[in-house]
Amino acid sequence: MIKYPKTYFNIRDTLDCGQVFRFKPYEKGFLSFSLGHCAYVFEEGENVIIDCDDETYWQKYFDLDEDYGAIVSRVMSCGAEKVVKACGEYKGIRILRQSEYEALISFIISQNNNIPRIKSCIEKVCAALGEKYTFGGVEYFGFPTIEQLSKGDLALFTSLGLGYRAEYLKRAAEDLASGKLDLNYLSGLDTASLKARLLAIKGVGNKVADCALLFGFHKTDSFPVDTWIEKIYHEDFNGTLTDRKKISEYFVGLFGEYSGLVQQYLFHAKRTGRL
Repeated sequence: MIKYPKTYFNIRDTLDCGQVFRFKPYEKGFLSFSLGHCAYVFEEGENVIIDCDDETYWQKYFDLDEDYGAIVSRVMSCGAEKVVKACGEYKGIRILRQSEYEALISFIISQNNNIPRIKSCIEKVCAALGEKYTFGGVEYFGFPTIEQLSKGDLALFTSLGLGYRAEYLKRAAEDLASGKLDLNYLSGLDTASLKARLLAIKGVGNKVADCALLFGFHKTDSFPVDTWIEKIYHEDFNGTLTDRKKISEYFVGLFGEYSGLVQQYLFHAKRTGRL
């Protein structure tokens, strides 16, 4: 069991800000799932409690070795009014250190989709191909391994409600299984080189690539742009660009290595009506 001060760790905001899909409310907090792992995360007094199957795994997953107090101070010093406001409201958001593989597959499934449906599709894939586990009396399906995912055919993925994304998922699974797509190699690339390689994957556009970069490979100098971020750019930053790639580059130019966290502050604040 892990105990961590809650000042810079808000469970709900961290899980519900669009960076991850495999979690659900449970008792006093949430159950969080990653690969084949499970954690029960809840607040108790001034701390977050993580009751889990593997403390080392979840220590890394929730990025508990990073000093978010220092990061928040640096972000707040930028002087951008809207960023300071959003950061003040949601300083407990942490960028999770998800599996590169699970994040990439999840965001391939996520494109042009709403969050409830994304979560449903991912859980259906887990139930169809993943292994069943039990933690604390709760049964759940783990995220399928690359080998397990590669056994799914196009008909199966289509039957799970993935629509046109089924083809992209099947191709990605084949490339991962064959070694054509080597995540260990990719993780060693710089952000620009890695993004170029991700964009070469069938079905991966700028937004999916940026999400995989930030939420899977922990490239924090990435800034995913969706409808909410476009709205923020035009309404709160008085921007005139219309190309999402250029909007992303604009924000990375402003916030550099902290771009990803700024993106999450702004996105969540706008989506919840606090910006």
